[in-house]
Amino acid sequence: MLFPKKVKHRKWQVGRKNEAKLSRPDTRGITVAFGSYGLKATAPARVKSNQIEAARRVISRTLGKTGRVWIRIFPDRPVTKKAAETPMGKGKGDPDHFVFEVAPGRVLFEVDGVSEDIAREAMRKATAKLPLKGRFVARDSE
Repeated sequence: MLFPKKVKHRKWQVGRKNEAKLSRPDTRGITVAFGSYGLKATAPARVKSNQIEAARRVISRTLGKTGRVWIRIFPDRPVTKKAAETPMGKGKGDPDHFVFEVAPGRVLFEVDGVSEDIAREAMRKATAKLPLKGRFVARDSE
């Protein structure tokens, strides 16, 4: 699974839950840059590192040996969790997993070297592994 080698701060603060800011479209990473086809997020979500890996695996298996996959997101935000049945207080929990906060419009995965229908099927299967809604995009139609 993906996680950073080294982080400046082991525990991050939680941050705000402003719905207007969450649903605002992303401005970076919004075009298909490496492959011919991509999977673009249409809803905001926090994607865990194991969900990214599950989506990558299903894409790789669907493409076969000829296809190439690019992962355009990296989980660098630590999420902490306190142990089960722990009393209140005693500080913040230990880092549990890493996530990437996806904004609408972000391209998550790209593929190349396969036909459009195979790429479309791979992205459909990958979307089922992720906690968000996505749409299939080609390099031409942005």
